[in-house]
Amino acid sequence: MCDNTSPDAIRIGPYFSIPTTELEFLTTRASGPGGQHVNRTASAVQLRFDVLSSPSLPPAVRTRLLFLARGRLTNEGILLIDAQEHRSQKKNREAALERFTELLLAAATPPKPRRPTKPTRASRERRLRAKRLHSDKKRQRRQTGEYE
Repeated sequence: MCDNTSPDAIRIGPYFSIPTTELEFLTTRASGPGGQHVNRTASAVQLRFDVLSSPSLPPAVRTRLLFLARGRLTNEGILLIDAQEHRSQKKNREAALERFTELLLAAATPPKPRRPTKPTRASRERRLRAKRLHSDKKRQRRQTGEYE
C-alpha cells in the first residue's frame, strides 16, 4: 500500500490516499438542454481510475470497490464516473471527484457483521399454533372409512 500524503493526493478518510496522477479526466460536450453554450463548450467531465492496477488501493478496499462499482467498471477494470450537471467544467470536475471519494469511502468502511437472531417466543408459539390448526383442518377432511 502506498500512503501518499502529498497535497496532490486525494485523502480517503483516515484510511489511505490516492495520488491525482492515478486519475484521468476527460472532457466532452454535455448532453441535454443549454443552447449554444452547451454546444460549444466541453463542460462534461469523465473521471477514469484504473482499479485493478492502482498501487494505492489496499487489497480489501479493491475487492469491495469492484463489487460496489460493478456497473461503472469497464471490462479492463477502469472505473468511470461522469459529471455533467453543472454549467462549468470546474464544478463538474469537483462533482466527479466528490462522487469518487464517496465511492472509495464506502468501499473502505468494512461491512457490519451480521448477527444471527433467534425467533422470539411469541413467533414460535404462533408458528406452532398455525401448524396445529392446519393439521386439524387436514384431519377433519380425512375419510373415516365408515359409510352410512
